[in-house]
Amino acid sequence: MKVFITGATGYVGEAAAEAIRGAGHEVRALAHRPGAGDEIRAKGWTPVAGDLRQAAVLESAAAAADAVVHVANTNDADAAEVDGAAVAAFLRALDGSDKPFVYTSGVWVLGDTGGREVDESASTAAAAALVAWRAEREREVLAAARRGVRPVVLRPGIVYGRGGGIPAMLVAGDLPLIGDGSQHWTTVHVDDLADLYLRALTAPAGGTVLHGIAGQVTMADLAGAAEAVRGEPVEPVTLEVARQRLGAFADALALDQRVSSRRTRELTGWSPGRPSILDEVRTGSYRPD
Repeated sequence: MKVFITGATGYVGEAAAEAIRGAGHEVRALAHRPGAGDEIRAKGWTPVAGDLRQAAVLESAAAAADAVVHVANTNDADAAEVDGAAVAAFLRALDGSDKPFVYTSGVWVLGDTGGREVDESASTAAAAALVAWRAEREREVLAAARRGVRPVVLRPGIVYGRGGGIPAMLVAGDLPLIGDGSQHWTTVHVDDLADLYLRALTAPAGGTVLHGIAGQVTMADLAGAAEAVRGEPVEPVTLEVARQRLGAFADALALDQRVSSRRTRELTGWSPGRPSILDEVRTGSYRPD
């Protein structure tokens, strides 16, 4: 299978591309910055020169592929508009093809769950402001099943492992402890998540939502693990102060979420088995050399 991937030179996308290539598929990766093509070729993948703002490039690459995995996000002020145009280009190319289109969303689209555990059928009406635009995008993607596309929406929890993601910000002192830290975060190791991306390529037709969630942790417990590694406390701040520093990102980090991936596991056979986020921070890839 020829799989076109956006974001393959990024944290999550690279792990996903490695898993897909490791399963014997051909990876074609969007090369959006100088030098990215060489990095991609060194991995044994095929670079596709362009970026998320070049709809013609995306449409052509998607049409030539057997599946599309969309991981990239510009993280700019116009991220929602860029993502919308990119998704539209992909869906035009895949229209009527019965090819898989895996779209990366995230659990923050579910908002604060109020102490309840929610599953893949949960409403996105209370999505965190930072990612509220993804709720409509999810609906657009899933509706493409009526156009002969095989859409999958994948919602990862907070990703960790390989020394990256939000835990790295805590260990580096770039992120404060927000409030009393009692909010629950759903988590997934980047390599377990990569395996789920691979499995998403063969998800059933009709529009599928998958939850990339392997565990749960409170922010306070994670901050405590980060403190043990960094040798100094993680600064506690109120949500109001965090908002002044981090904007809408602070409200996303303050969400209390309990989210299940039970249906995803039953549907795909996914069985995450990497170390928990606390073990990974304490003894794994976040330890200094």
